[in-house]
Amino acid sequence: MENEIIRLVDIKRFFKVGAEVVKALQSISLTINKNEFVALMGPSGSGKSTLMNLLGCLDTPTSGEYWLNGKDVSKLDDNNLAEIRNKEIGFVFQTFNLLPRSTALENVMLPLIYAGYSKAKRMEKAIGVLSDVSLSDRMNHKPNELSGGQRQRVAVARALVNNPSIILADEPTGNLDSKTSIEIMGLFEEIHASGNTLIVVTHEEDIARHAHRIIRLIDGYVESDDVNENPRTVSYYETHKFGGNAPF
Repeated sequence: MENEIIRLVDIKRFFKVGAEVVKALQSISLTINKNEFVALMGPSGSGKSTLMNLLGCLDTPTSGEYWLNGKDVSKLDDNNLAEIRNKEIGFVFQTFNLLPRSTALENVMLPLIYAGYSKAKRMEKAIGVLSDVSLSDRMNHKPNELSGGQRQRVAVARALVNNPSIILADEPTGNLDSKTSIEIMGLFEEIHASGNTLIVVTHEEDIARHAHRIIRLIDGYVESDDVNENPRTVSYYETHKFGGNAPF
């Protein structure tokens, strides 16, 4: 399909642990279209972390096909997967994964080094996305000089800087308080509204309710795949009622 960005066809992922074979994904088939906002949910052992690693090209399936932007990436080697990751996927992690001795600006510029941009262009693009997430006044601060919410916004800016096909967020509010979680989800809503495809892996129902589609896994299978008819949206009041700097 023209609008399709991800297609999984009978994806299986088995791991050998000693003499035992763990069937983390037993058969997953689904499609995700451009500009969808999807929540991926499931209890521990459901296979959601394994599926996230496959979607992020951090791993390859035991069998089946993974088509990303019309290209079968399920059988690529590590070097080709790394290239796909840098071009096509922006990651946001629960633990931020920022370089502690580098400034916010340097952290955001990092993916552009691998993409081959000149230093001037790297700086221009990084300043632009940091401005988009309301961190123009913090770009020369190091992670230990930023709040948890500001660090996650740096991580979001880093994910966006290469204009990836999809943003893949793994428990992005897991280390944040409720106020900051609301701010980050409001930022994700803005990112989605601007045309990005967003996949959020979460175990929190409140976070999943912001998505327009919720996929639940159980025992390596898709248990349910439902449209969320009434996605939660972050209101202006919610992002400003405590004061401080909301990112929009």
